[in-house]
Amino acid sequence: MTQTMSIDESRIDRDWWKEAVVYQIYPRSFNDSDGDGVGDIPGITERVDYLDDLGVDVVWLCPVYDSPNHDNGYDIRDYRAIMDEFGDMADWERLRDALHDRDMKIIMDLVVNHTSNEHEWFQRSRREEGEYADYYHWVEGSPDEPPNNWESLFGGPAWSYDEERGAWYLHVFNENQPDLNWRNPDVRTAVTDVVTWWLDRGIDGFRMDAISHLSKPEGYPDGDPDEHGPLGSEHYTLGPRLGEYLDELGAVIPDEAMTAGEMGGASAADAREYIERGDCLDMVFHFDHLGVDQGGDWTGDDWGEWSLPEFKELMTRNQREVARETWEALFLGNHDHPRIVSRFGDEAYRRESAKLVGTFLLTMRGTPYLYQGQEIGMTNTEFESLEEVDDAMTVGIVEDLLADGAVDSFDEVRTAVNYRSRDHARTPMQWAAADRADFTDGDPWLALNDNYTDVNVEDAVADTESVWNHYRRLIELRREDPALVYGDYELLAPEDEQIYAYTRHLDGERRLVVCNWSAEPATFESDGVAASDAEVLIGNYDSAPSDPVDAQFRPFEAAVYEY
Repeated sequence: MTQTMSIDESRIDRDWWKEAVVYQIYPRSFNDSDGDGVGDIPGITERVDYLDDLGVDVVWLCPVYDSPNHDNGYDIRDYRAIMDEFGDMADWERLRDALHDRDMKIIMDLVVNHTSNEHEWFQRSRREEGEYADYYHWVEGSPDEPPNNWESLFGGPAWSYDEERGAWYLHVFNENQPDLNWRNPDVRTAVTDVVTWWLDRGIDGFRMDAISHLSKPEGYPDGDPDEHGPLGSEHYTLGPRLGEYLDELGAVIPDEAMTAGEMGGASAADAREYIERGDCLDMVFHFDHLGVDQGGDWTGDDWGEWSLPEFKELMTRNQREVARETWEALFLGNHDHPRIVSRFGDEAYRRESAKLVGTFLLTMRGTPYLYQGQEIGMTNTEFESLEEVDDAMTVGIVEDLLADGAVDSFDEVRTAVNYRSRDHARTPMQWAAADRADFTDGDPWLALNDNYTDVNVEDAVADTESVWNHYRRLIELRREDPALVYGDYELLAPEDEQIYAYTRHLDGERRLVVCNWSAEPATFESDGVAASDAEVLIGNYDSAPSDPVDAQFRPFEAAVYEY
């Protein structure tokens, strides 16, 4: 790449987290060091050099706290202890040091909308001990009639009756995950103490789980059946005091720390509002763009059908309303979503479409988030029965459908489960074609994807044209090119049903990205770009068209140009 001197540094509002590439680790499925079939912290430390070689800057570590594990660690029993299966605090410190020694940072999941029902706070709250009595949302009443009609995001009622206290408690997720009562200032103080405790141990920031659900309205009004989503979610999402609570959290988080809030139910405008209002959030995970392929109810068979023009419209809105005005979290997958290649690519063009998605994510304005296995093009697996599914959300929804008589068997929802189950992202990391994919010496906690003999790290690293090596080159290109980080974004050919093309501009520096997001050849037509003298910076085929305008791009071909 020819780097000119035309960039005016005064135009760039630099922050380290804007220039970073984040790698998300789901510890249970990453690497097992002791042969019990469950990934652990020492296993992550064993693979730190792999992350360094890939070139990522930040590791986002999904929960490793002490937990009874009803929701794979998102039900926390003790915020200041490590789950036995994962190791201990000394193991965590060794991982932190190994990352810091290689100039990588570590951010932790902050899960404070709810705790486990085995947390000391909940145990003392159900016994109505002193200040803890009001730590959760308790409502007295008949055990036969919940306080309102709210539904859980995991299926079923959002209320459970506790015999010991003789009252109902709220849980917008699993019944084992009671919601903390953020209206209680003692709760907010306890949470900020947890935040400070971890910052004192040298972490570099937080990914804040389910942060949009912290605030619930007084009186718990019934949900409107005509509203989208689970009943009542319009009340327990982006509630009336959410901004106030986030401001209090932000007051104890230093400016140099990185923070990203998960905000299910937030629009682009909501995301911008909460980033702009204070010091708590640097960026927000919002999900409108991941709704383009959601095929209605779970008994439908049109899952996976989506429109590229609609997707472009959503992503462009995010770029203009969020990324340009504040900052954007760039992602198409994580531990809660199916594999990117199976969802937004094409398994028949696995390598090409995996590289295309990587090109897209690493050339947009915002901070890119890679989920483990994405960098080698891991795909969805196949579930033959509900017994093979571990995901609490999927199991809860399917069991509700069966109990309500909406379906008679698993086969009626099999299409939806095999498209959208969270377990697709949680099958163990495929390290090699060796026995058990070199993930473990024991029996994996969740069955491996059968294609690990063909899709694995060992082969990918050795192959100079692999998905892994393409990601590595993309990360290096982004690190060297401020225009790909800070440049303005402009969409081209918005109605084209095959081509997603856009430019990035920073002063005199101009980049063009062309992605043929289809399994058929496509011609890039644009009157707005004169790129006859373009230089190819990177492409996912042997040779990209040297003059991209009016050129034909092969199936899932992606190329980045300087022009």
